[in-house]
Amino acid sequence: MRKNSIKSVRVNGEVQKELSNIISNEIKDPRISAMTSVVTVEVAPDLKTCKAYISVLGDEKVQKDTMEGLKSAEGYIRRQLAGNLNMRITPQIQFILDRSIEYGIAMSKKIDEVMKEE
Repeated sequence: MRKNSIKSVRVNGEVQKELSNIISNEIKDPRISAMTSVVTVEVAPDLKTCKAYISVLGDEKVQKDTMEGLKSAEGYIRRQLAGNLNMRITPQIQFILDRSIEYGIAMSKKIDEVMKEE
């Protein structure tokens, strides 16, 4: 399976949709923030590993707690993913904190400040 093949795009989309659903509706861990979203998912061509980029709105402590909660619930999430998706192999999930939304908000504020000065 090539990186940008139709199959890989479809698998990534399905895994992302199911991960979002599992994280927002099925996990009851109080460490995981309600403002957690799955930005993107990259499933390896052999379907054995998966990188899930997670965005958490909040301060540094909320982000750290959410990532710890997700890592501790990884087995449960993988089991739910296996039940919801009809895949031969359920990938091992690696959660990565994505700070692109925060970066975009910070840059937008800086642009607004510069525009006010002019």
